[in-house]
Amino acid sequence: MQPGLQTNEYVFINKQAYLFHKPERGDVIVFHFPHDTTQDFIKRVIGIPGDTIKADLTHIWVNNVQLKEPYISTPLNPVAKTWKVPPNDYFVLGDNRPDSYDSRDWDFVPMNYIIGKAIVTFWPLNAIHFIDSYPNVYSSIKNSTSG
Repeated sequence: MQPGLQTNEYVFINKQAYLFHKPERGDVIVFHFPHDTTQDFIKRVIGIPGDTIKADLTHIWVNNVQLKEPYISTPLNPVAKTWKVPPNDYFVLGDNRPDSYDSRDWDFVPMNYIIGKAIVTFWPLNAIHFIDSYPNVYSSIKNSTSG
């Protein structure tokens, strides 16, 4: 998740965050890896149920809106492809796109695999900061169900 999160940082996870609402685009979540639930991953939600995600080699679009992502390390995608996010699933990407094992490789995260929302780093002490969900990046994207 570099550059926003660094190796060996400890992150506070709000495990009740999604009791009353679903994950939103931009949320940084912790979840059980769908292909090995003994492993937990941390990634950013890019697509919610019903979204269409399109990637070329350097850009990502959500419902035909190209993302302007100030949080990524380098705009790089291994393949050009389009995904349709199924009901109750989420499309997630790491912020370190050239070196992230994410939905581009293995598709979707089921809602019931999500542990919680990453809120703040708390260790090391000199690196404490809130984790930004960058709502302005996603504000112009219409949900596919609303037209």
